[in-house]
Amino acid sequence: MLETLAALEGNIGAVGFGLAAIGPGIGIGYIFGNGVQAMARQPEATGLIRQNMLLGFALAEALALIGFVAPFVY
Repeated sequence: MLETLAALEGNIGAVGFGLAAIGPGIGIGYIFGNGVQAMARQPEATGLIRQNMLLGFALAEALALIGFVAPFVY
């Protein structure tokens, strides 16, 4: 009859990485969206804003890389 309601084919690590990439993707979108908006409001602070924007991008991208490596560790 209804032996299997839902079947998951493939590696569960790939599903975990897909879910782990959602957070950093949203965070990077916020970082660059607000950074461009801040540069438009204060053009004289463009250098400082860009520097902080790239630092935030690097930290958020590190979370995505950790999410990529974590399924292979366990």
